[in-house]
Amino acid sequence: MMTTNEGSIENGGTSVLKWLRRMKSHKFTLALTCINLAVAAIVLSRSVWDKPIMADSQQTPKVIRAQAIELVSDGGQVRSRLNVEPSGEVVFRLLDKNGTIRVKLGASEDGSGLLLLDEATEPAVHMIARRSGTAEKPTTTGITLKSGDGQQRVIKP
Repeated sequence: MMTTNEGSIENGGTSVLKWLRRMKSHKFTLALTCINLAVAAIVLSRSVWDKPIMADSQQTPKVIRAQAIELVSDGGQVRSRLNVEPSGEVVFRLLDKNGTIRVKLGASEDGSGLLLLDEATEPAVHMIARRSGTAEKPTTTGITLKSGDGQQRVIKP
């Protein structure tokens, strides 16, 4: 005669049915727990893969090659641009939040230049480094400072 804590088999088998129901309940709970663990593992793995990977010295490329590089704001607006013009001149521009160029730095075989624009987008500081002028670019090395009221000071070597 087999007995359990809840009674004997001989007493109508009700204890065995309760025991079987409890076992089914445990299997269901175990299966549900396994499914929950699997879902949690998938969610955690996706959050790990979606994070940006920090570059270390072994993953950092030695050279980046591009025809242009743009830095953009969170909203996708271009705030700076480094590119090679069709003339061969390399130009670096810094733009304000409205997309207006505020700083321009350029270099070519003819020399280099730096232009700083004021709030009215007028040249306030213009520096040019060129040993000899050409018909197209007559200005040689110098610094031109211009105030808002139109006063200008040119410094030449």
